[in-house]
Amino acid sequence: MSIYKEKELVFNFNNAEKVEKLDEEGVPLPSNMKLVDFVVEEENRTLLIEIKDPSHSKTPEEERNKYAKKILGDELINDELVPKVRDAYTYLHLMERDSKPFIYVVVLGLERYKDEKALLLGGFKERLLKRIRKEAKESWKRKYIKECIVLTIDGWNALFQNYPVSREITP
Repeated sequence: MSIYKEKELVFNFNNAEKVEKLDEEGVPLPSNMKLVDFVVEEENRTLLIEIKDPSHSKTPEEERNKYAKKILGDELINDELVPKVRDAYTYLHLMERDSKPFIYVVVLGLERYKDEKALLLGGFKERLLKRIRKEAKESWKRKYIKECIVLTIDGWNALFQNYPVSREITP
């Protein structure tokens, strides 16, 4: 059974060829590497999945407000999302697990925001992909991420019906 939990979000990856939780607590990682939450290997592609959940039931409203600013600006992209996907790619490349195209999927738990879709306007996905491809003076020669997808929980369930996610709030 391939049920994986990331805090309150429970993913059912039963239909995946292979799933790995890359940032599992207690599992040693290379020094200073930040890795995505999940790697899901399918027949023709590999999904690198990062979960950001400011709608977690224990997140104070003040923190949620700060998080909205991180989404609207470049802080979340530059400081968290891009380093994680770059390090995950590097890790998988060095482990010789990079034979399929990589798709970076960012799942944002935004359901506790008044207008969750408005947070994703302003080209968030485009800004993320642009930064993935050019972090320094020159663009990377290798486009290591074929595509990126940014989704809310509802968006995930609509697009990835074979891997449903639900929220389980425990007291």
